[in-house]
Amino acid sequence: MAERQATIASSSGLHARPAKLFVQAVKEQSVPVTIAAPGGPDLNAGSILSLMGLGASNGTVVTLKAEGEGADEALDALVALLETDLDAE
Repeated sequence: MAERQATIASSSGLHARPAKLFVQAVKEQSVPVTIAAPGGPDLNAGSILSLMGLGASNGTVVTLKAEGEGADEALDALVALLETDLDAE
């Protein structure tokens, strides 16, 4: 299982527009991806409701996990997205 940590860069955290863009990116991956906030359970990263429930604000470090062929590449792309201020674009 591949695992990566990412620091949320968007000023509003994983809410509204950044969450929507992230979910779209997750759904484009060839493997299922989970996301977890510190001390929290692994949640479906492709679910907007799961992301909103994380309460991940700017600076929160989240853990992404994926398994299967292409997992490393998928997580690398998703980490890069989370570490970009999606509110500024």
